[in-house]
Amino acid sequence: MSTQKIKPGEVIGSALEIYREQASVLLPAAVGVFAIVALARLVLTGGAATLVSLIALVIGTFYQGMVVELVRDVQDGRRDSSVEQLFRGVAPIVLPLIGLSILLGIGVGIGFVLIIVPGLFLMTIWSVAAPSLVIERRGVFAAFGRSRELVRGHGWQVFGVILVVIALSIVISIIAAILASGLGTVGVAIAQWILDILLAPFTALIGAVLYFSLRRLHGEATVAEAPTDGPASTFG
Repeated sequence: MSTQKIKPGEVIGSALEIYREQASVLLPAAVGVFAIVALARLVLTGGAATLVSLIALVIGTFYQGMVVELVRDVQDGRRDSSVEQLFRGVAPIVLPLIGLSILLGIGVGIGFVLIIVPGLFLMTIWSVAAPSLVIERRGVFAAFGRSRELVRGHGWQVFGVILVVIALSIVISIIAAILASGLGTVGVAIAQWILDILLAPFTALIGAVLYFSLRRLHGEATVAEAPTDGPASTFG
């Protein structure tokens, strides 16, 4: 086991640096994909909240996968792939990635119901499950196991990163809610769209940077090979 530790400040700083350097890719892509969610919020009203949530899950998961591919691409110091290539790289594993997101949400949700602590524990040990699936083309359950393997020995530091990200997201969300409180339905949808555009790249980058940081601490290569042609096994 490595005696080095994850430094939350460095992880967050690296994520912000990639955000700044790759904003020309991250933000336009977020504008496009989350416009679909914003439109769904406007059109699907009443009892369609579940459908809107499903659309948001699919779109958010697809975008997260694209960001992981981007972080993989810049591990050698430069970006070689276009936005189209980054999205195309995610396409083969979208369904397993959605399945992983659903299971993670259910597990963490149940954990929070059980006096919060189990939810925080699961959120920590599964924090890099999605990047593990995207980069290593593992199945859903194998990605959960891989995440726990990478986090082992660095749990408190990873938990610290998660707490900072949650706190920042809550503060920004509260400010956005206050600013949008006097707006109508369209205004609220636009405000939520802007919030998605700004926050989604950051939260996705945190997970990807954490994944590669943990790999480095475990002595593993961080300039990963190109993914295999076939999709990941769904549950293997």
